Order: sequence, then C-alpha cells, then structure tokens
Amino acid sequence: MKAIDIQLSKVDQLGMLLAQIADLEKQADALKNELKQNEGHIEGNLFKACVTLSQRATVDNKAVFAEANVPAELIAKHTKTTAVITLKVTSK
Repeated sequence: MKAIDIQLSKVDQLGMLLAQIADLEKQADALKNELKQNEGHIEGNLFKACVTLSQRATVDNKAVFAEANVPAELIAKHTKTTAVITLKVTSK
C-alpha cells in the first residue's frame, strides 16, 4: 500500500512533519557545528551569523542543599510544580 492510497490521519500528518523536522534539524546541527569552528561574524548573501565564545556558570542546587543540610521540608515548601502534557509520536 502506498502512502498516496490511504487517508492520513492527524497523527500520521504530525508524524511525517516531525520526521521532516528531525531531518532538517540534523542538517542544521551539522551546519551549526561547522560554523562554530571560527569565532566572529559570518556573512552570507541572505543571512549573517555571529559566533561568540563565552563561559556559563551553573549551580548544582541539590549538591548545595545537601552540603548545607537544608531540610527536605524546606526544599519542598519552595518547590514549584507545573502541570505538563506530553505527546510522543513514533512510527509503526
């Protein structure tokens, strides 16, 4: 059976779009990695890019809390919970 011969459902349409996006993201990531080899401004005919090198510091909150002996109740009191809806699409 060919894809043209069947009626595509919304989930089929979404799956096909996500597959195309994944392929495009792979191509984009390869180009990004190539461009990141040199710091500075890069000019194209239609677009321009700027590659900068910087340092980012992050704090391991769990390690700090453990070392400071922060009670679990205090952590729970100041922990925000947010509802999340997840949709996962896979091929058959």
